[in-house]
Parts: sequence; C-alpha cells; structure tokens
Amino acid sequence: MVQIKQDARPKPRGRPREYDPETALQRATEVFWKTGYAGASLDEISAATGMNRPSLRAAFGDKHALYLKALRRYWDLKFATMREALEDQPLEAALMCVYDAALAIYFSGEKTARSCFVVGTAITEAAEDPEIQRIVMDGFKRLDAAFETRLRTAREAGELGRDADLSTLAMLATATMHTIAVRARAGAARDDLRAFALRAVRVICGKAA
Repeated sequence: MVQIKQDARPKPRGRPREYDPETALQRATEVFWKTGYAGASLDEISAATGMNRPSLRAAFGDKHALYLKALRRYWDLKFATMREALEDQPLEAALMCVYDAALAIYFSGEKTARSCFVVGTAITEAAEDPEIQRIVMDGFKRLDAAFETRLRTAREAGELGRDADLSTLAMLATATMHTIAVRARAGAARDDLRAFALRAVRVICGKAA
C-alpha cells in the first residue's frame, strides 16, 4: 500500500486577517467625521470598513474604543503635517503653510466643508467623556507647544522682537486654526478663511500695520 506523506509544516491557526487595519480605521474615521460620534452606527461603520461587528470588535474594541483610536490617529496625522509645514522656511510662510494644510483638510469633503475632525466630532463629546476630553486637551497643548517652539526659533533668528510674548502668540496661532475650523463648519468660504488666516499671521509676525 502506498502511504501518503503528511505535511509536517505547522498549519496557521484561525482564519487569516482579510483587512488592513489602517485602511479600516481610515474608513471608520470617515463615518465618524460625517455623522459625529453619537450619530455613527455600527452598521454604517461595518459597511464602510467591510468588516462585520464581531470582526470590528476583535480588531478595535467597541465603538468608543474605535473612536478613540480614530481621534488619536487624526491628531498624529495632523502633527506630522504640521511639523513638515513649520520647517525650513520663514515664519510667515511657515504659518501660512500650516493653515493652508488645515484648509485643505477642512474642505476635503465631497459636497460641503467637513471642517476639523476634532471640532466636528469631539468637542461636544468632551464635556461628558473624560477620555475624549483628555485626548482633545492634550492635542490642544501639543498645538500650542509646536507653535511656541517655532516662534522661539523665529525670535532667535530675529524674525520676532526680543520682547515677543511667545506663549500668547502661540495660543493666538492655535486659536486661528480653531476659528477657521469652526467657520468652515458654519459655511464660510475657503478664500475668506484663508484671507483671515493671512491677517492673523501678520499680527503674529508683528506686521499688522
């Protein structure tokens, strides 16, 4: 009798993963961005990601855990873009590069401006959700710190006066980003918001007059 040799190689356990986590998280983020955290249903997220509910839970946890991952991911991408924009150019150009990048995100919706993911989905939840509040506030502090670091470099290079209040100017730079995000959400025109950002930049750089 001819014996059939058995394959001695270990066989993989369980079903192979059929999704890309980064792509799935991006698609879930799009759902939250469109409807808000409270308005996003698991059925919508499941349809957008192509993952059923058990697979979603196994990969990301419950809806709340998935949203927190999406929120952290948004901040990380925002700061990566911001760091690149603030480097290797004069202060005024660097700040406008940051705001242009923000406007590109805020107006990337198919029909209407979708604004900032944080402003559009997290602010209302932060009042009642300590975890969301902490992530939002940590992000705001990172914004202030990134602007202040760049302003300090500008002061050392003589682009700002020696008596420039870097902390206040950094908060003004952050507030400008918040303002264009809120107004984009409310329906302001992109060109008007860019003109506003340019005026704010000139104030920050001491060129308002």
